[in-house]
Amino acid sequence: MKFFVPYPIRASGRCRRAISVFSFICLASALLQSTSIYAQNDAGANTVIDRYGNLDIERTGPTIDAILAQKLYRRGNTYSNLQRYEEAVEEYRRAISADPNFSAAIRNLANTYYFLERYDEAKPLLARFIRLETETTAALIAAVFTLGELERADGNYEVSIDYDLQAIGLDPSNDSQIHVMANTYNNAGDADKAIQIYIRGISTIPGNGFFDRSLGRIFETEGRLDEALAAYESAAAKNPDSAFYGDLVDSIRRRLNR
Repeated sequence: MKFFVPYPIRASGRCRRAISVFSFICLASALLQSTSIYAQNDAGANTVIDRYGNLDIERTGPTIDAILAQKLYRRGNTYSNLQRYEEAVEEYRRAISADPNFSAAIRNLANTYYFLERYDEAKPLLARFIRLETETTAALIAAVFTLGELERADGNYEVSIDYDLQAIGLDPSNDSQIHVMANTYNNAGDADKAIQIYIRGISTIPGNGFFDRSLGRIFETEGRLDEALAAYESAAAKNPDSAFYGDLVDSIRRRLNR
């Protein structure tokens, strides 16, 4: 829409004021009209988006509007940067409804829930993001590690173990996480899962003798002395100058020879 405002060259003061008021009214009318048109279009999209807005039911059907999803995603990012997190959540949710495979929106919504300590809402979104990712990225590594950590914290060990084992494979250099995982399972009385963690750690960081030593300790505590001996011998072989590992080997051998 175009507006033509007369240029008030020879107008009197009263006329100039009248023209200014008229110009303002025209511009205001244009803005209202534009906003109304936008609101109508957006409302139509909202009707469709809201129809699929229940994120508790994962929709795998066709994308409604990828361009709209991008717009909603950018709005969510803007709100997040302004620390208006509830509004960011709403925009991310709507972006995902517009495009159910929009992994960046899923990730950002999960991150927002995590930041707000709404962990039960973050967990299914993290799982959904992990399923969608086909390449190893920093975001995928963080999502897998975080979901395993959240499930462990909730005592959902049958679920967390798979994510923990995957996290070790994705980030084998992070040896400290392996001890945290294994200790959590072992302290909870689930030695078998702690053993799985250390075995995976050894396979990804084969030169780390302390993993073998820790694995041997669990085997020894569980009365599995032959397996404890094998683990201690592996630790000693990787650290031939360590008297500590050598003593562990000798101790288990004496117990087995009784």
